[in-house]
Amino acid sequence: MTDFTKLPGIELFTQKGKAAIITGGSKGLGFAMAAGLASAGSDVMLVSRNQAECDEAALELSNQYGVKAIGFAADVTKAKAMESMAQKALDTFGRIDTLINSAGINIRGGIDELSEEDFKKVMDINVNGTWLASKAVIPAMKEKKKGAIINLASTLGVVGLANRTPYTASKGAVVNMTRALALELAPWNITVNAICPGPFLTEMNEPIANTEEGKKFIVGATALARWGELKEIQGAAIFLASDAATYMVGSLITVDGGWTAR
Repeated sequence: MTDFTKLPGIELFTQKGKAAIITGGSKGLGFAMAAGLASAGSDVMLVSRNQAECDEAALELSNQYGVKAIGFAADVTKAKAMESMAQKALDTFGRIDTLINSAGINIRGGIDELSEEDFKKVMDINVNGTWLASKAVIPAMKEKKKGAIINLASTLGVVGLANRTPYTASKGAVVNMTRALALELAPWNITVNAICPGPFLTEMNEPIANTEEGKKFIVGATALARWGELKEIQGAAIFLASDAATYMVGSLITVDGGWTAR
């Protein structure tokens, strides 16, 4: 019989001695997840296109949690920028243990209202950006034969919603990219999984927070009858970045207040 008192238990969740890159990390869910990893002991690099925002957010985490935190301005849709991001992390931390692909946008509207450029922009950031950031960090993870890539998909990557064709298409692509890349990288003990957030009250969702759509089809459709708080994404991120999730391969964790349970 297994003696469970000798298993590591809560120690599996520690991030001490690790280093993480979080794209879209200066605000919203990205910053919340970066804060979660920092609170568990991980050094963090926060990435966005605004250096001042990154630096301010990194300073806040460093002061609060006593970890090394830096900001790095980069466009996730540019391969060279992502390569520079990975190299900066290696130069600063000496390692890359975790990548969270949180950079993303949402352009709402009916297909007859949106332009081709709208569709391409969402796909470029949400899909291409996830692919390029992952591609940039994989060599370092392969070298040490361990790592965790966490993609931010969405509940709208697994169910549909009217007037969201660019976003749902992009997040559906992220879901299957997660599965394919997980199979590809499993031989190096690199786990690739996705978090599927539901209705969190981020800056992206503020425009619809007090609309009839927001009240009826989002808040009214959740089992908890409310928007998610940013801190409520942290547990999933800490788990997937930790040694507690080393047998998670190509999995989706839905954090949506019961929105897709109905």
